[in-house]
Amino acid sequence: MSQSAGHLIVRTLEQHGVSRVYAVPGESYLDVLDGLHDSSIETVVCRQEGGAGFMALAEGRLTGVPGIAMVTRGPGASNAMIAIHTAWQDATPLVLFVGLIPVADRERDSFQEFSLTGWFGSTAKRVLTIDDADRAGELVAEAMRVAASGRPGPVVVGLPEDVLVHVTEAAPSGRIASPNPQPSRAEIEELGERIARAERPAFVVGGDGWHAGAGREVLAFAESAGVPVFADWRAYDAVPHTGAAWAGWLGYGRADAVAAGYAEADLLVFVGCGRSDVMSDGYRLGFDAETVLVGVDPEATMHAGRLDQHLLATPEAFTKALSGVDAAAVRGDRDDSWMRDRSVAQARFAAHRPDASVPGVAGASGIPADVENPGVDLGVAFGELDERLRGEAVLTFGAGNATIWAHRFVKHLTPASLVGARNGAMGLAVPAAVAASLVFPDRRAVAVCGDGDFMMNGQELATAVAHGGKPLVIVVDNGIYGTIVQHQERHYPGRPSGTRMANPDFAAWMRSFGGHGERVEATEDFAGALDRALAGDAPALIHVLISDRVMPPASDEIAA
Repeated sequence: MSQSAGHLIVRTLEQHGVSRVYAVPGESYLDVLDGLHDSSIETVVCRQEGGAGFMALAEGRLTGVPGIAMVTRGPGASNAMIAIHTAWQDATPLVLFVGLIPVADRERDSFQEFSLTGWFGSTAKRVLTIDDADRAGELVAEAMRVAASGRPGPVVVGLPEDVLVHVTEAAPSGRIASPNPQPSRAEIEELGERIARAERPAFVVGGDGWHAGAGREVLAFAESAGVPVFADWRAYDAVPHTGAAWAGWLGYGRADAVAAGYAEADLLVFVGCGRSDVMSDGYRLGFDAETVLVGVDPEATMHAGRLDQHLLATPEAFTKALSGVDAAAVRGDRDDSWMRDRSVAQARFAAHRPDASVPGVAGASGIPADVENPGVDLGVAFGELDERLRGEAVLTFGAGNATIWAHRFVKHLTPASLVGARNGAMGLAVPAAVAASLVFPDRRAVAVCGDGDFMMNGQELATAVAHGGKPLVIVVDNGIYGTIVQHQERHYPGRPSGTRMANPDFAAWMRSFGGHGERVEATEDFAGALDRALAGDAPALIHVLISDRVMPPASDEIAA
């Protein structure tokens, strides 16, 4: 069958089960857009390339299938760079297609010319350019394979605009099966022996790849074996937040008692993640413990420190292999107190919410006692949110202090229920929630962001309206870049600089898109606004006002 290379690219994406592409259109890849016109793939038209890239990243994290973004050359590709960096550091499958100048115009400083490899070569897993129409399908299939195999990550594919219109007889390329490494019986037996010998063993789960619900099985095994389970930063949807083995999450905003428990372990079994700087409080905690790493990356990228055993396996494959281990035998005569105390520490931390009828205090609310008009007590607000979501919603986060209350008080009981920038990128929350509402139309998607984070990609609310997405966005507004102010107060007290913002009425802005928007300035008004937002059949936004003196909730009030 004769077709253009651009149309062949689309047919190949169809063969790979792609449901959506997130695109900002450009004249450099018109033939691909034409191929999408009659395709089963939905073209989600985004308002900025950074938003498109973040939507694709969210889809990749929630499904395990590489998310697809399409942008034009030069300025468009540079805007999308933030999603590539995030996908690389977060190990999330993503394929970015970039329209390029015609081949004959290269090396002439032509309009919007740039080096694809020079821009992305140090951050993407692979950078490919389709210079031969006959290989268009082959290279797209290769990009999909590389993005999802081994340690997942981003792949960038260049599309010269003249090559796209060349006619080819090549057929679409089907999926290329990725290796699915399985731990051997001997490796699993060795792991069982290590756990049996340890006095204070612990699992640490994280990364992507928990979509099939393997986390519930890991948690069940751990409970039977008397082993607490910690979760890495913004990967704590890997296991349900319930049961005697759930010990809590590590990283920014964690409880001191939880971090102390992690540091006390004499055996750490990392599943799906490595020992990173964030979970270890800047490469300080957990480095003396005997260490087992379970993952699909033979290079152990981003794992720091000791490594005593390395098993190549996905979380799902590891869980199946673990079922062959006698948990009771591994447990032996180990005292229950090691696991129980870790679980109790996390339970007390997550449950320590202020009462709505009592003025907030520093701790769960983060409100200094001398603040006369603190605004909404976030400890109360996110407790209300948790009660209504019941652990089933998809939560999305960019960066900033405003997210800490949701991390602490909103539980996750369902896999694939969290998308957060583990590399600390701002601007992810809104586009990720838009994508989540399209990927899972029957589930609630909730973006939690500060005012700084929201304004970086808030324009993608227009994309939600245009494509039927119905996310709920909670914007916490304190008029400052709060995380940076917190660092300034620590290092340059009393000298704020470059961190104050002026904000519009975000609720009115949401209503201008045709969605539901409410502005909340008092704690007692939040629950009603939340109920109205959740009851509606449209995108919704709650603009939450707090004092600029409110900082994240303290993490040490339950340490004793």
